[in-house]
Amino acid sequence: MVMIKLVNMLLIVGLGNPGQKYEKTRHNIGRKVLIYWQKRVGFPDFKFQKKFNALISKEIFNKNEAILALPETFMNLSGKTVKLLTKAYKLEPKNLVVFHDDIDIPLKKIRIVKNRGSAGHKGVESIIRELKNKNFVRFRIGIRNQELGIRNTERFVLQKFNKEEEKAVKEVIKKIAEAIETMINKGLQKTMNTYNK
Repeated sequence: MVMIKLVNMLLIVGLGNPGQKYEKTRHNIGRKVLIYWQKRVGFPDFKFQKKFNALISKEIFNKNEAILALPETFMNLSGKTVKLLTKAYKLEPKNLVVFHDDIDIPLKKIRIVKNRGSAGHKGVESIIRELKNKNFVRFRIGIRNQELGIRNTERFVLQKFNKEEEKAVKEVIKKIAEAIETMINKGLQKTMNTYNK
């Protein structure tokens, strides 16, 4: 049996709300991206793990052990799952990657950041609060349609994408999948230089 020397361990979290009701909403794009990537790279099916209150898939990708997690808490409690996972696997915040929606960024655009404040995102806020640290990587995924006025932010993020927007969502999900692979293979800086445009 050939032993693979692991370079790193990553925890990749897709934020959203659990349940079919929220599945196709703007707020759940982080979950959607992670499910797409799990299938794209052939990771095992997600399985619910009660001790983390999350759906988990684990596999080795390019000599990195990756733990994919979909918290089964509501968005504003996501940090509880993340804290349990980082403790169990003895992970530093720098080994954490979070996918989440961002109302300040237009649809089709992504912004990859590290060591930044939550900018009002409840899921990110919860993670920072629980870890007492913000030094992790975030893929901020644009959900704002500039043609639609936003009167109520909370209502807007729980809306479903329309048919036209769905096309844009498919494109951006593919782009993020490529970006996460670039990050694992070539590092964060190269990824930010390539995709933060």
